[in-house]
Amino acid sequence: MQADTRPLAERLRPQTLAEVIGQAHLLGPGKPLRVAFETGQPHSCILWGPPGVGKTTLARLMAHAFEADFIAISAVLGGVRDIREAVERAQQARAGLPPRATLVFVDEVHRFNKSQQDAFLPHVESGLFTFIGASTENPSFEVNSALLSRATVYVLQPLSEAELEQLLERAQAQAGLPAIEPAARQLLVGHADGDARRLLNSLETLAVAARAQNLAAIGADWLLHLLGQQLRRYDKGGDAFYDSISALHKSVRGSDPDAALYWFARMLDGGADPRYLARRMIRMASEDIGLADPRALRLALDAAEVYERLGSPEGELALAEALVYLAVAPKSNALYTAYKSVRALVQRDQSRPVPLHLRNAPTALMRTLEHGKGYRYAHDEPEAFAAGVSYFPDGLRPPTFYEPVPRGLEIRIGDKLRELRQRNAAAGPTQTTPPEPPSP
Repeated sequence: MQADTRPLAERLRPQTLAEVIGQAHLLGPGKPLRVAFETGQPHSCILWGPPGVGKTTLARLMAHAFEADFIAISAVLGGVRDIREAVERAQQARAGLPPRATLVFVDEVHRFNKSQQDAFLPHVESGLFTFIGASTENPSFEVNSALLSRATVYVLQPLSEAELEQLLERAQAQAGLPAIEPAARQLLVGHADGDARRLLNSLETLAVAARAQNLAAIGADWLLHLLGQQLRRYDKGGDAFYDSISALHKSVRGSDPDAALYWFARMLDGGADPRYLARRMIRMASEDIGLADPRALRLALDAAEVYERLGSPEGELALAEALVYLAVAPKSNALYTAYKSVRALVQRDQSRPVPLHLRNAPTALMRTLEHGKGYRYAHDEPEAFAAGVSYFPDGLRPPTFYEPVPRGLEIRIGDKLRELRQRNAAAGPTQTTPPEPPSP
């Protein structure tokens, strides 16, 4: 009998729903995909998740469960021609005796351009075939809204350690592996990082090496030597990247220096550019700390400069130092909120002229036109404050954009602003711009 030379991952691909490991949130009793399988009612969907979690397997199982012809297209290699051929095959299957349904599976659907994605629309709408897309990228960013609205998005999760252990048990005999010591099993599961295909590929590599060396058992030391450096899941341009920077930013905002350092190290380990992290830290200093501790912005800028001088890995320590400072600094988004509010007001308001008393008057003509007339020079006023003067355009009720929070330096800023506002209120409005002459 001829030996099965297919890769281990293909040999172990589940043939029934009961053999699928993981995705209980979609395949458990009463869950949406399980219901679709049990009722035999196919619907177009997009399976979104990291590599090695079963997207292709589920698509194949759907075709089998729905007794549909299965057509697979790779968005990396395929194009509009492949879509046309799939349409023709689906039309032939529908016209056959007996008529058959068709399921078109597009792997890495986010790689299709707009015209390629649009080519699916009329056929998905008409029900000519059921469309199943697989994507490792966020569909809301990468898939056209028209196609997205016609497909249910299912989020697939990385396999848990327990699920990978279950897969390891199933695969060990199939791969022809000797006994695996507990510490080595733990390393294998950690190395897979939630990716079933990665685990099975590693097992296949181990099986060849173990047979070559006549090993009776696989230990942790031998495993580490063979597998080399463990690579965590990290995509410098994809969802893992943006999710990680979001976690880093929110850890700083939440004043958790340990979590901030963890995500900082995770991103560096995954290949993130430290300069990008430095830029984000400067943003954090402005957005989440602001005037509660103005030193935070200077420290973030200094850390970025230190990294430019030292590079990696020495310069990363300066970034870590600044990161911890940002995390423990008092937090305020008062300035950030004020800036957004004033931008919104300016965008929706009319273009109000500058009041005469605030206008520049460097020439005699401008002074004749009363530019600068009535202006009160603040340094000539008691405590350098001209009480009652408005610096807003005429006709605009002075709004309050900036409200300091009771933390850090903004406690003192808030006290100062309350005093100045009370003095303004006591002085009452001061007429500084002459009224316009009455119309003739």
